Amino acid sequence: MRLHHLRNATLVIETEKHVILVDPMLGKRKTIPPFTIFRYKPKRNPLVALPKNSREILSKVTHCLITHLHPDHLDKAGEVFLRRKSIPVICSVKDENALTKRGLTVEQTLEYWQPQDFLDGKITGIPATHGYGFIAKLMGNVMGFFIELANEKSVYISSDTILTNDVERVLTELKPDIATVASGTARLDFGQPLLMRMNDILKFAVLAPGKVFANHLEALNHCPTTREELKKALSENGLMSKTSVPNDGECVEYL
Repeated sequence: MRLHHLRNATLVIETEKHVILVDPMLGKRKTIPPFTIFRYKPKRNPLVALPKNSREILSKVTHCLITHLHPDHLDKAGEVFLRRKSIPVICSVKDENALTKRGLTVEQTLEYWQPQDFLDGKITGIPATHGYGFIAKLMGNVMGFFIELANEKSVYISSDTILTNDVERVLTELKPDIATVASGTARLDFGQPLLMRMNDILKFAVLAPGKVFANHLEALNHCPTTREELKKALSENGLMSKTSVPNDGECVEYL
């Protein structure tokens, strides 16, 4: 299995039989307004362009998972890509109507903690809490995914979430071979962080029984945590050997 990191939370899971796109933010630089104006510099998003190899990777996509509807996970360019290619979409049942109205082909919808057949295996929707405190309610519905395909490593797409009992349950009970963690510690101009603070990222990495794949870094103006800061913290806690912090366009292969 290979995980191709494109940018932010956009990644592609490639197996022998399937190529699954996750959260396509595919637009050019500066096509989305700033997410914060006062706390951090009000730069337009994304801050960086898609990597040069993204077109080749995207040309192979067979299915798409969408965790939630924020524009840094599904932008206009992502919608156009999915419509033009008629790529089947898998999402939360709560997002089905919105995505159908946008002209996307919703093939499968999920409820939390209810496994369903998916391709040649199973998929389970996992609750995600997008922020600490009251801010999570404003962020709306988010769903992570636990994916088990035949003869492949299991993958947990935790999505935009803090460390919760549900997240810990996946790591300790379902025991994914690979677990992704959104690591940019995003913040708006008000409220607490929208993603895990560093101490919770480290706890996530400790609890993960297999490999960890860190993303949601250095692509948006409200995500202050850098790759180097994350790597330093992981190294100081003896967690770097199990964690990948890929650059945009980088492929991580899991044998």
